[in-house]
Amino acid sequence: MEEGKGVVSMDEANRENGKGINKYACGSAVVASMISIIVGYDIAVMSGAMIFIKENLKVNDTQISILVGILNVCTLVGSLVAGRTSDFLGRRYTIVLASVMFLVGSVLMGYAPNYPMLLTGRCIVGVGVGYALMIARVYSSEISSSKSRGFITSLPELGISTGILTDYLANYFMAALPLKLGWRLMLGIAAIPSLGLAIGILKMPESPRWLVMRGLLGEAKRILLKLSNGEEAEILFRDIKRAVGIDEDCNEDSVKPPTNIGNGGVWKELLLRPTPAIRWMLMATIGIHFFEHATGIEAVMLFNPRILKKAGVTSKDKLLLGTIGVGLTKLTFMASSTLLIDRVGRRPLLLTSTAGMIAALTRLGIGLTIVENAKEKSLWALGLCFVSTYTFVAFFNIRVAPITWVYPVEIFPLKLRAQGASIGAAVNRGTNVAISISFIPIYKAITIGGSFFMFAGISVMAWFFFYFLLPETKGKPVEEMEELFTRGRGSRSNKSKNVGVEILLKGSNG
Repeated sequence: MEEGKGVVSMDEANRENGKGINKYACGSAVVASMISIIVGYDIAVMSGAMIFIKENLKVNDTQISILVGILNVCTLVGSLVAGRTSDFLGRRYTIVLASVMFLVGSVLMGYAPNYPMLLTGRCIVGVGVGYALMIARVYSSEISSSKSRGFITSLPELGISTGILTDYLANYFMAALPLKLGWRLMLGIAAIPSLGLAIGILKMPESPRWLVMRGLLGEAKRILLKLSNGEEAEILFRDIKRAVGIDEDCNEDSVKPPTNIGNGGVWKELLLRPTPAIRWMLMATIGIHFFEHATGIEAVMLFNPRILKKAGVTSKDKLLLGTIGVGLTKLTFMASSTLLIDRVGRRPLLLTSTAGMIAALTRLGIGLTIVENAKEKSLWALGLCFVSTYTFVAFFNIRVAPITWVYPVEIFPLKLRAQGASIGAAVNRGTNVAISISFIPIYKAITIGGSFFMFAGISVMAWFFFYFLLPETKGKPVEEMEELFTRGRGSRSNKSKNVGVEILLKGSNG
């Protein structure tokens, strides 16, 4: 909407935007989510390419392990610095920076005549993944309204699922190419969409909340009028100014940014001297990111061919098709979750999906234990393993996966949002690294069935954590989250659910 065309009613805006989802905001988030498709592809591509790299470059198992694991290490580094970078450059140019990293890294890997260049390209891509994991969600949350925030902010996670499935399909078809060409094409083809995104994102609007944080009020208001209807934009504009510390009645085009924005005071407020509400937000962010990977999804996705082998599948074609099936399941249920998250709410989805994951992991542990110890091939146990694997992936992706990334970026105050999201992403990738490195030694020590019983036990812990520490955020403006997380607020029912929060906060105050 342009300023000169007046203000439309909320009902008219809803009809125009399709049940309250603004087409301009949704389109911008879709473009930004393209970077998540590249992330998903780059995360999964090595699972198929490493077989051919080992044969072509004559590298050993240790070098392959380093090549696979270095992505998560570099992603951790990228996640830690991405928040500060996005506060300095802006959300849009941080996406451009991540796209350039993907472009350079993909070209190096696709061309690599030797292992050192291949490893260098993988490291550059890893840093780009760290940036992209954080910035796509922050950007999407900051251009969306409270009514559609869950849907729009979950689009990047849908993009990752799309990228993973794309990689599985690419691995299946490119495996038939000549040895020297196949793996290079797998790794280098991501350069094409990276270049397109680096150019295309410049056509998208900057985050109006970041613009307000930088004192660019006139530009922020013009963008808000495009992202929502006039009446809603005016109310939201006042709320954002108040949250940042600018007089909500100020009508200047530009003002001096508040002194506590973009300096070391942000980290002090977040880590060293947080208020009880900020401390609760930080605990919720760290916990939800930790449990996303600690419940075993990395083991199922990365080591799915090995799990299928343990279950009795030996054909390479069937192993690849089984992996494609897991990727298709992931994408299908992730797409379903984007339609439910704003209708049902965060807490019900988290609690029901975690309960389903507990049941699926327990059944998978039983099936793998029977297959491993059976003297003859057990078809029913093999079927139980297949069904349990797909059920686990379905429950995980329809609830836990999208909410893990939606929840943290919507709860922090604006000045702490990027750094808070960075901490969450760093915990996420750190847990990912830990599970990736430790899964094989763990299952060799306690059997592969025992390892999934362990993941089921961790999922039980996750369920209680979500129940006691994660309040519902559905439909609440991001500018009001600090009030939601303040102790002593809300109804009796909310207070009874937050007993665990009170104990933890009192303990941390010592």
